[in-house]
Amino acid sequence: MNTTSPASAPAAASGRIVLLTTSHRVAPGLLSWPAWQALRDAGRVLCADGAHPQLPYLREAGIQVDEASPTAEELVEACAGGHTVVVVATGEGEPELTDGLARLAGSGRVSMPELELLPASYDLPGARLLDLVQVMDRIRAECPWSSQQTHKGLAKYGIEEAYELVEAIEDGDRDELREELGDVLLQVVFHARIAEEDPETPFSIDDVAGGIVTKLIHRHPHVFGDATATTPEEVKEHWLRTKATEKQRASVTDGIPLGQPGLALASKLASRVRTAGLDVPLPAGEGIGYELLAMAVRAEAEGVDPEAALRVAARAYRDAVRAAEGVGA
Repeated sequence: MNTTSPASAPAAASGRIVLLTTSHRVAPGLLSWPAWQALRDAGRVLCADGAHPQLPYLREAGIQVDEASPTAEELVEACAGGHTVVVVATGEGEPELTDGLARLAGSGRVSMPELELLPASYDLPGARLLDLVQVMDRIRAECPWSSQQTHKGLAKYGIEEAYELVEAIEDGDRDELREELGDVLLQVVFHARIAEEDPETPFSIDDVAGGIVTKLIHRHPHVFGDATATTPEEVKEHWLRTKATEKQRASVTDGIPLGQPGLALASKLASRVRTAGLDVPLPAGEGIGYELLAMAVRAEAEGVDPEAALRVAARAYRDAVRAAEGVGA
């Protein structure tokens, strides 16, 4: 935002105030070229926070920074005669100073300098994840409950949050979806933070992210390599072929978690069998379990998720129960 006075000559004579903002999510010293130009051209550079992370790098670059927190009136006076003053904003963004400048400008009694807000560094997409890692570090160190948690102790929460995410997706509630995605993300960051403390095989959130990045690139040769895929089916073929090479599994059932819900387990087994082109008859047996297995296999063959289908039916049953009770939906 660049706000200038309607009369260019008086504005030039009144000088220029540059409010320089930076992101704490970007390494200190990595500033934009316009920011460095403004700093080098300034008559004075001020910062109210003597411990601001940018200051050592500015001074290393030969920029003299004075620790000061002038009022709006003092700042306007410092610009008199056409001088430029750069204010390196603190994390709060200098609201008291900017409010004071706005009041002076609105009074009409003061010849105001040119006012410029200059972002010196910008957040990249995903930058707020750094905040999450930092917050998790502090919670792990200082919270009596969080500091005692283990992977096993948190396992049930991972399952609960995953189910709540699925429910938000099925309900179509966007606000709930955003919140539940955050809760699932918390589980990942929490487990990674605990993993850092392992005395034998520690790893961090960076190792987790690095691993999945490598996997995604390797399994998408049609995006990052020379392979070609124009349909979802061809993409799936690439994925399965690459995955098979990576895992070198003895059986198509290897890697299927047996602790997942029964219908989902049956569907996953059926999918692996069908994809591998195996002809495996269903086991003979009596009882509801075998009947459910046959129904799950049939659903998978028809492209239906039996777990999701049963949830839809169960919700309809829930609504019927509430209707019979005279309770609103």
